[in-house]
Amino acid sequence: MSDLDPNYDDYDSPCVRTCVIDQHSKFCIGCGRTLHEISYWTRYSPDERRHIMAQLPARLSNNAPRPE
Repeated sequence: MSDLDPNYDDYDSPCVRTCVIDQHSKFCIGCGRTLHEISYWTRYSPDERRHIMAQLPARLSNNAPRPE
């Protein structure tokens, strides 16, 4: 039997353990998130995380605008 909380959703993390922030785009070259998004990831709601995750493919393909 597992001791994990049944409501735990593993935070839907896109992390691939390649944590390097690109100087020009300001996105992580591994997951596509900004430093702010990475640091606040566990504080976001599931909907907020899904919204960010929907943007990651475009960010990783270099077609996304840079964060302000």
